[in-house]
Amino acid sequence: MIAFRRFRNTDPPALADVWNESHTARGSFPLRTPALLERWVFSKPYFDHDGLIVAYDEADNNRIVGYALAGFGPNEELSALDYSHGVICSVAVRPGVGRKRIGADLVRKCEEYLTKRGATTLRAGPVWPYCPFGFGLYGGTNCPGFLASDPGADPFFRSLGYEPAGTTLVFQKKLDSPLSIPDARFSMLRKRYETQVMRAAGVPSWWHECVWGTLDPVEFRVVDKLASNFIAARAIVWELEGYGWRWGFPSAGILDVQVRQDLRKQGIAKLLVSQILRFLQDQFFGICEFHAPADQPALVGLCRSSTLEHVDTGTTYLKKV
Repeated sequence: MIAFRRFRNTDPPALADVWNESHTARGSFPLRTPALLERWVFSKPYFDHDGLIVAYDEADNNRIVGYALAGFGPNEELSALDYSHGVICSVAVRPGVGRKRIGADLVRKCEEYLTKRGATTLRAGPVWPYCPFGFGLYGGTNCPGFLASDPGADPFFRSLGYEPAGTTLVFQKKLDSPLSIPDARFSMLRKRYETQVMRAAGVPSWWHECVWGTLDPVEFRVVDKLASNFIAARAIVWELEGYGWRWGFPSAGILDVQVRQDLRKQGIAKLLVSQILRFLQDQFFGICEFHAPADQPALVGLCRSSTLEHVDTGTTYLKKV
């Protein structure tokens, strides 16, 4: 008989086993040690034992067969939790143990947990900024929701009353061949701007600090050569440590590309991305990944014009309380 309970401190090794058996697609990687769960989940200041629901088989020596992880999104200032935004971040069940039935029960337990604490919106599939958990373990560069490369996710959540509420396109660029990103504007831009690499990137908010955790990001800046304090564009880059095991190459991801409002549509963002790709190639990275929300055509166009390839799509889902 399958029973459910809250997380216990002795659970991480079994949870890592469930993860490794359940998450076998391109958007995740095998957990070689439960310490990765400590880094990306348990160390969060808002982690709640009640928000991690564990399913176990009483007839099989209480063997853990699945789990679901839920949390809350931030307020508009990204300075504290907003308990009206409930997020189901992960659901995993061992193959061959009635996955759909146990998974549905786990989701219902999460919904009860979230609504009891004030959630008026239920989201399945973490996506920025509604991503209390998941970053660093699933999705790649950022939290894109649940990926199409996990084919069971979409029908599963639709069957539970969740409806798609946004998609994120996942782009990648292989760096094992010479780069060619032509643009006639580059020669003029290079005369005025230079790219700087800041080894210790600043963290803009409490929520960024929580989500990124122990991440050590690098910041790339495009600055005016005549006024070094004038930043035209910036982006964050981080090493996708575990994903390289799955993809077969050392990998890195580009986060949070920003260009000054008055300097957009001049090719500066494309120049920045091209410089990042060349830097990563020089550092012997084999893959660079970039996420672009489908409702941001400028960002999608930047990825395509920078010769990145669309490799996956993430979807986040909403359900009325």
